Amino acid sequence: MGSPLTDKQFVRLLDDRLTKVYNNQYKALPSIKEKFFKIIKSKKAWEEYFSVGSIPDPEAFNGIIQYQSVSPGYHTKIEPLEYAGGITIQRRLLDTDRYDIIEGMSKKLATAANRKMNKIAHEPFYHFDSTAFTYTVSEEGVALCSNSHTTKAPDVSTATGFDNLATLAFDATNLEALRIQGKGLRDDIGERIETNFDTIIHGTNLAESVWTVMNSQGATGDNLNDANFQKGRWKAIELPMLDDHDTNDWFIVDSQAMKEYLLWIEGVPLEFNSTTDFDTMIRKYADYFVCGWGFVDWRWIIGSSVS
Repeated sequence: MGSPLTDKQFVRLLDDRLTKVYNNQYKALPSIKEKFFKIIKSKKAWEEYFSVGSIPDPEAFNGIIQYQSVSPGYHTKIEPLEYAGGITIQRRLLDTDRYDIIEGMSKKLATAANRKMNKIAHEPFYHFDSTAFTYTVSEEGVALCSNSHTTKAPDVSTATGFDNLATLAFDATNLEALRIQGKGLRDDIGERIETNFDTIIHGTNLAESVWTVMNSQGATGDNLNDANFQKGRWKAIELPMLDDHDTNDWFIVDSQAMKEYLLWIEGVPLEFNSTTDFDTMIRKYADYFVCGWGFVDWRWIIGSSVS
């Protein structure tokens, strides 16, 4: 537990002679969860999801209907976790602070809590190739982006259309390779599905390259006289925090499908509490929230893990 803020620690704030006190001068990164996730408010300890497979093609009619079998999909359980933080402030420091800085520090709890939620919201792109799920129990047990996705449908080959992981560095040629990969995704019975991969997600280090590929009139690379096939096809979202984990990884997503299958479970929205310890007269401020995320389908994203 952290020690209370005291008048001895912040004695300068008791002095009227300071010209200026800098407080809360840094602007936090914007929240991304509203942009990427389908947000579900929940009062349950966990949320559970189950999918049902596709119906195979009808067969030629020979006088009697041939009834097709449908395979079950996978079960997914998402269990949000509790988060809390707080600060304690000596009563005398609150009373004698000449700049109202200390009293305002309780408001910084909101900044810290929202920053934590924003870090959690980045996790699908931090840990896209990992099966170390924090909130999710996945029956399939495969990473969000993987070349090992499976199906319960019998006699269906997963050699084609079940791979949403790449290892290609970003450029125009490799962007098209991922787009084609996305067009080739298949459902649980191996049938082609309609996808619309329309958004590139990247860190700051790739921002210039992404902008150039998206906006150049001519094709980038060697064939400079050719038209740019990618122009006008994509939106781009720059996430500076991705560079804290890897400066080369990038993603394409079907933004509409993403908002359906990437879930944010809000167990308890951010709340604040305060009280006074009457034995010590120390003022206590605390925040609390419950959240978690998970995915119930993977066919909305292709991630490129670049070594």
